[in-house]
Amino acid sequence: MHPTPAFDVIGDVHGYADKLERLLSEMGYAKHEGVWSHPHRSAVFIGDLIDRGTQQLATVEIVRAMVAGGSARIVMGNHEFNAIAWATRHPDRPDEYLRPRHGTLGEKNRHQHAGFLDAVGDDSPLHFELIEWFKTFPLWLDLGSARFVHACWSPAAIAMLAPRVGPDNTLTDDLLVSSSTKHDPDYEAVETLLKGPEIDLPPGFAYLDKDGIHRERARYAWWNPDATTYRTAAIIPDNARAADGTAFTELPDEPLAQVPSARYDDDTPLFVGHYWQTGTPTLLHDQVACVDYSAGKGGPLVAYRFNGEAALSASSFVSVD
Repeated sequence: MHPTPAFDVIGDVHGYADKLERLLSEMGYAKHEGVWSHPHRSAVFIGDLIDRGTQQLATVEIVRAMVAGGSARIVMGNHEFNAIAWATRHPDRPDEYLRPRHGTLGEKNRHQHAGFLDAVGDDSPLHFELIEWFKTFPLWLDLGSARFVHACWSPAAIAMLAPRVGPDNTLTDDLLVSSSTKHDPDYEAVETLLKGPEIDLPPGFAYLDKDGIHRERARYAWWNPDATTYRTAAIIPDNARAADGTAFTELPDEPLAQVPSARYDDDTPLFVGHYWQTGTPTLLHDQVACVDYSAGKGGPLVAYRFNGEAALSASSFVSVD
């Protein structure tokens, strides 16, 4: 009988190669001929390698070498998707890109992507080389003993996309266009997988997120079966401010106007990133672990050491500052 594969699921690195090397070393990985590896384990990166930090290229080089060498796998994050769309011209409007570069929206997009663009050089040969590598990332990964997706495992979204994705659940050229087009069903499906479902806040409630962007929608706690009211379902950052700059008022404990159909009620362990958790790493729910603890904003880089267990445990998290 073959032993159950052992995976170390690594959270959103966001250009902090020094944290990544410390974490790999802490978990017993070593660098051999330029590639980090472990004698008995492999890594799964949950996406969002890029943007924010100052070590963009070093981060990508570490992970790219590990994936090529067979010591790691990776799933796509919303930052890699955005990078691909930023670099891809619209097939029907070649003077435009799938992710706008101009106007107010373009300025916001460039600001969010500045760390990576500054490192590679906008539209340079290196830029396009790395974009081609990002295109090889699967949108989701199911290894039988566990599942991996950047933000939300939505059976409905996966069922809709599965007949049309490329090899290993990758984006095709057509799917990239449709999933970059607002209000297209593919757009909604890919948004759910890579950014998670959202809910409308009740009238009169809005907040400024970590980047100062005005939000009238909030991320939805799809892993929580009791998330049926605005207060229990909306994920509002701890440091959120109201639109006028004052402290954000607690949401009412009233039933949601509409409950998204994205809950995870499967027994298969699921790993996600994306959600900017803080504090001591713990499970989101019995079978759901988030490994994003805000490494891109001064927090630790976190991993979960998975050994094929049927029930996840908070004791399996490891982190480095």
